[in-house]
Amino acid sequence: MLGWEELELEVVRDAKNQMITVCFIENVDAMGVHTGDSYCVAPMLTIAPELQARLQEYSYRIVEAIGVIGGTNIQFAHDPRTGRVVVIEINPRTSRSSALASKATGFPIAYISAQLAAGLTLDEIPYWRDGTLEKYTPSGDYVVVKFARWAFEKFPGAIDRLGTQMRAVGEVMSIGKTYKEAFQKAIRSLENGRHGLGFARNYHQLSLAELMARLNEPTSERQWLLYEALRQGATVEALHAKTHIKPWFLEQMRELVQLEQRLLEFKGRDLPDDLLRQAKQDGFADAYLSRLLGVPETTLRARRQTLGVEEAWDAVPVSGVENAAYYYSTYNAPDRVPVSPRRKIMVLGGGPNRIGQGIEFDYCCVHAAFALRDAGYETLMVNCNPETVSTDYDTSDKLYFEPLTVEDVLAIYQKEKPEGVVVQFGGQTPLNLAAQLAAAGVRILGTSPTPSTSPRTATVSAS
Repeated sequence: MLGWEELELEVVRDAKNQMITVCFIENVDAMGVHTGDSYCVAPMLTIAPELQARLQEYSYRIVEAIGVIGGTNIQFAHDPRTGRVVVIEINPRTSRSSALASKATGFPIAYISAQLAAGLTLDEIPYWRDGTLEKYTPSGDYVVVKFARWAFEKFPGAIDRLGTQMRAVGEVMSIGKTYKEAFQKAIRSLENGRHGLGFARNYHQLSLAELMARLNEPTSERQWLLYEALRQGATVEALHAKTHIKPWFLEQMRELVQLEQRLLEFKGRDLPDDLLRQAKQDGFADAYLSRLLGVPETTLRARRQTLGVEEAWDAVPVSGVENAAYYYSTYNAPDRVPVSPRRKIMVLGGGPNRIGQGIEFDYCCVHAAFALRDAGYETLMVNCNPETVSTDYDTSDKLYFEPLTVEDVLAIYQKEKPEGVVVQFGGQTPLNLAAQLAAAGVRILGTSPTPSTSPRTATVSAS
């Protein structure tokens, strides 16, 4: 099935045989890479509406024949040369893919499936846009990217090669107004020491022939290798022929490479205002721009804030629930998210799963939010992992689905002005940010992250 593409639909059916499609997901990596390792986008960005309609019809016929009540994830293989479609897998349950679909759309699939199993039907469940859920259609003026996190360095002897067996240890999800913005937010969410696609390992020192040879098989380093190959002059056509990644996605990466080359011309100097604004709109992180330009991240941040180049916020409304939403940042739209006058505490989540860091940290973050809510505080959760309870819409008063970086956390802190930030419960991820956040003026609750300062305790009360 060389060159076939993998596509997923999440559909819901009720006892009246009413069916809706929650989400259309496009796997960017071609067939041959497990969907848990392939990076995905929602909505489908390169799939014709006619093919999407065809896949939807097949999905409805499948769930009707099986008699599923609730959500089902259906995975298809499609041959773009012949148009042939093959059903790969059917998951009539809540799965990793349905969790992604749920968080990508604001449709709480598990919750709605439970209601349908208990006897309700879609036309009895409220829908914020069109009245009731049987009228639901996917909507939203944003792009979601899911990207896997690997840890091959933790397994001596393991070969870094992606195939039909899942190798990822976790994943991140990002939301942006454009594909470029969402893609680069996903990259900086991974917590692998990289805030962008360039200058990873020694790839920028390799010849084009060496880079192309390393692209013969899919690996966890594929996107970084592609970036350097494009920098060295590889054509979109040649990279498509080698990887079977669609030209549209490769062209988007090529445009990022071209912009980065323009940025590098100003190394050691101030960027022109329009170029700095364009870099932020295309998703370049402050930390990455700092490295490219050879200037401190704090200096760069202060300059763009002086120019008014700051993160704005928008909402993903939750379907089937009254007045619920979660939030994401963008440099490509005005701010549409109000701030309440209530006393607030921010909790930093655990980010992508990693070896030695997983569900126990998420449990602690969730219960910290519950306890703070009981104490009378508005709780603000920041996390980027779609598989966790902390990124459920109802765990906290406000969920910010954002990368756990200094840039992103600081932007939320400056917007919401909480009384402090809890970093102790998310494991390594927030602890690594604590010192920089404190240096930027963020009040860290509990023990001070500064070793030279004696420990202090912040008392949280509702008074």
